[in-house]
Amino acid sequence: MTRRKLLIALVITLALPSPSGLAQREAKLPVIGMLVTHAPVTDEALFAPFRDSLGKLGYEDGRSVTWRIVSAEGRLEKLPQLSRALVDAKVDVIIATNELSTRAAKAATDKLPIVMVGWGSDPVQEGFIRKLSHPGGNITGTYANPFGMDSKRLQILTQTVPDLTRVTVITDPAFGNRAVEELRHAAPTLGVRLRVVKVRNGNELEAAFLSARQAHAGAILATFSPIFYLYRQQIASLSLKYKIPGVTQSVQGGFITYSVDNREIPRRVADYVDRILKGASPSDLPVQEISTTRLVVDLRAARALGITVPDSILVRADEVIE
Repeated sequence: MTRRKLLIALVITLALPSPSGLAQREAKLPVIGMLVTHAPVTDEALFAPFRDSLGKLGYEDGRSVTWRIVSAEGRLEKLPQLSRALVDAKVDVIIATNELSTRAAKAATDKLPIVMVGWGSDPVQEGFIRKLSHPGGNITGTYANPFGMDSKRLQILTQTVPDLTRVTVITDPAFGNRAVEELRHAAPTLGVRLRVVKVRNGNELEAAFLSARQAHAGAILATFSPIFYLYRQQIASLSLKYKIPGVTQSVQGGFITYSVDNREIPRRVADYVDRILKGASPSDLPVQEISTTRLVVDLRAARALGITVPDSILVRADEVIE
């Protein structure tokens, strides 16, 4: 080989990327899937806290991790298809945002890690895990123990709304059966009569309020549902329109909000995702119960409804909106 040809070969060799360099360029970023039942994928109020919590652990969107968020947008029959799409996309972990999405993800895979966000049912009784301390399968995550939560909301209403004897309960049949049973058990002790109205989508909310007014309800209580989160501002507006005070699980949804403190959930979910991406098995990660509650009183809404919130409620509030 002539000296000229040798130099040309050397230059070409140096210009080519090394195998290790190619591997780094082609290294696949971890993909976090999220399976949502109702909220649109553009709902930053829901998704940003999860991304921010993971960002604090070093997972920068688009640089060290990518997201694949899919939503049924209330068409629950789409959940199996969306679950399979996440599995086919070979995401590294699936965040399931409630019991329905957890059930759909579980049906789609028994191998991909699933981090559940449980809101109103026992994950052991649901068959998602074997036991809280050792889930034993591909699912782990958080859950909120619902026992006593709805009866406490009803009690707060009776302590706040004067001479309350009739309450309309709006409930999503996909989530609210246990809550309705609890409320019916508590109502006689609290001296109120309940009327249950099923709401399956946002279009049925105004009819529910109109029905409550026609039934002379003194207040409305909304059980847990992603629908009532998604349409929380509409619920607040209808409450003012029909002059019916309401207690909800979502801030901005009623003049009083009482629920588990869901601000803690994204941080805990991020911790699960971090540990799973670093090699931990969901079967060995204990499920955490979210037990801290939060009481928020919106005095602006209360005044608009003609309600004077007693000091006994205000002193217990974690936040008072003036």
